Amino acid sequence: MNTESILTHLKKHGQLLDADIAKGTGIALADVRTSLLELSAQKAISMCSMTTFKNGTPVEGMFCRVSGYMPSAAPGRKPGVKT
Repeated sequence: MNTESILTHLKKHGQLLDADIAKGTGIALADVRTSLLELSAQKAISMCSMTTFKNGTPVEGMFCRVSGYMPSAAPGRKPGVKT
C-alpha cells in the first residue's frame, strides 16, 4: 500500500527527497526508505543517494523519481525560433 501512494506522490510532484516524500504522504521516514528500496529493485523508480547541507550540517537522503515517466507539456506557447 505504501508503494502505491509513494508512486502516486512522485508522479504528482516529480523528483523528491525521501524526507519530502515522508512529509507529503504522512508515512514514517523509515517506512518510506524501505518502500523506495523495494520500488528501486522493481525498476519502478530511479534513486540516488544525496548529501545536502542545512545550516552547515550534512544531511543524507535519497533523491527519487519515477522511471520512464514523462509529465505532459505545460500549456501555452513554447519558446523557439521566430520566422
